[in-house]
Amino acid sequence: MKNYFTAILLTAICIGCVPQENKANTTKDRNAGKKQELRDIIGTTHVSGKYYLTDKDFLNEGAEQILALGSRVIKVWFDNPPRSYPFNSKWPKMDSMVEMAQSPYFQKLFNKPFKTFILMCFSVGRGGGYWKNGITEQQKQDEQRQFYELAKHLLTTYKNTGKTFVLQHWEGDWLIRGNFDAKSDPTPIAISGMIEWLNARQAGVNQAKQEVGQDGVRVYHAAEVNRVVVSMKQGRPNMVNAVLPHTNLDLVSYSAWDAATEHFENPQVLRDALDFIADNMPDSPDFGDKNVYLGEFGMPENVYSVEQIQKAIPNAVQTALDWGCPYVVYWQLYCNELKKGKGPPPVRGNDDVRGFWLIRPDGSKAWTWDYFYQLLNSASQK
Repeated sequence: MKNYFTAILLTAICIGCVPQENKANTTKDRNAGKKQELRDIIGTTHVSGKYYLTDKDFLNEGAEQILALGSRVIKVWFDNPPRSYPFNSKWPKMDSMVEMAQSPYFQKLFNKPFKTFILMCFSVGRGGGYWKNGITEQQKQDEQRQFYELAKHLLTTYKNTGKTFVLQHWEGDWLIRGNFDAKSDPTPIAISGMIEWLNARQAGVNQAKQEVGQDGVRVYHAAEVNRVVVSMKQGRPNMVNAVLPHTNLDLVSYSAWDAATEHFENPQVLRDALDFIADNMPDSPDFGDKNVYLGEFGMPENVYSVEQIQKAIPNAVQTALDWGCPYVVYWQLYCNELKKGKGPPPVRGNDDVRGFWLIRPDGSKAWTWDYFYQLLNSASQK
């Protein structure tokens, strides 16, 4: 995610075993049986856009645009929603993640015909990055409890709906540093803290699945890495090689700006990065060795040329699909980054933001909208 959020972070504990039964709708099943439709793989993020186009609540305005695109995969911020989805909205007081899920706006979202909801979430009650200087047993237990309660709520409320919920954090290589300094390396204590924190989150999800089961609904937990190429090429310590090998997560998201954007003319870099992540990521029961998804990629229209965008986006999408990523999630629906000196939101000029969009502030559709629309609505997908 591009220079956007201050972290809110939390805990760890040893991971319990994931139930082995009832694994319908897994990657293995997809490969062996019915081919997965692109609309259930390719999705879009909707968070903190700097403009809106209707009088609907902002969270669900964006969700309806993504459904109109033809996708049934949406990624949203399940953390401080008044900040992320402020327009035409009156958010209630929410003291837990369960209360957030029970809020009218999220209930409305979760009842829409999406197949997968990717939720960027942190536990409630602590500041960002608290685990970077060590983590207590009490903090780990509270982390597990909060993710257990959310996963249990989702597993019971959406039983037999066919929906999948993926709980992840945002760009972990910035979280582990507590800043956006790519030249620095994470400290050993921060690495240890992140391992325990991630394991606690996963333990909570596993606990709920063991207790409730997964009857027609899936809940998974994921980490997100974003500094992969430098570790792959230079051996620098980052999440991918210092943290992931010591976890047993369901999935890992790759925020792939360092490959899909920086090396957009050479898709082999992205392919190698996906391989590198998979080599460092323990296999998971439901996804096997294809438990890496492309969680963030894009190219701002007001920074790059149309020709560059028309090369970069298809290169990333095709590479991820060919590799076998279970999800491919574009950044994003409405642009979340103001240009310097522009604002405050809501803005109305296309030149007020950097251009991370499918739909511009004036309501016009970008080339990327047309590209994804055609991809998701082609005759071969029906």
